Amino acid sequence: MTRWFEDIVIDEVFDLGNHTFGEAEIIRFGTLYDPQYFHVDPEAAKHSHFGGLVASGWHTVSVGHRKMVDALFAEEERLRGLGREPGVSGPSPGVNSMDFKVPVRPGDTVHYELVVTSKRASNSIPGWGLLFNKLTAVNQHGDLVYEADLVGFSKLRDYRMPLKLRVLLALTKVPVIGPLLQRAS
Repeated sequence: MTRWFEDIVIDEVFDLGNHTFGEAEIIRFGTLYDPQYFHVDPEAAKHSHFGGLVASGWHTVSVGHRKMVDALFAEEERLRGLGREPGVSGPSPGVNSMDFKVPVRPGDTVHYELVVTSKRASNSIPGWGLLFNKLTAVNQHGDLVYEADLVGFSKLRDYRMPLKLRVLLALTKVPVIGPLLQRAS
């Protein structure tokens, strides 16, 4: 989240909100990004193993990702409103797992939540920490439709680069020494 690494609370639930998937939206997304017949043709989809039109899994993921990014911006604004400086979120080094449990059908309302399940300082990028997150999506019937284990970076607030690293960084800027150090790494 848009908090400093030190301020992230393990197991805090971030409610990302709901999204209702309409038939036209499912068809539009499927047509653009995943044009399999069970995402784009309601009549043909009746004969699929889903028994009708279903949203692409990537559609479900994309909506959840958008809701997560919107929550980051909202948290930043909330902190600024309290007179606090928000933290810095970084990119994601990847997704550890992603499971589609139940198909999302036209008219389904899906609720998304994000929980930071653990965190640790980065071993490879000084001044940053890694957040391990669980993103879940549940339909109006309480069925889990999607879950993913995501990893993201969060900047450490009070990080001070060790002297050894500061010296090495400074040396990389010296015309003769810099190229030698870069070749050695």
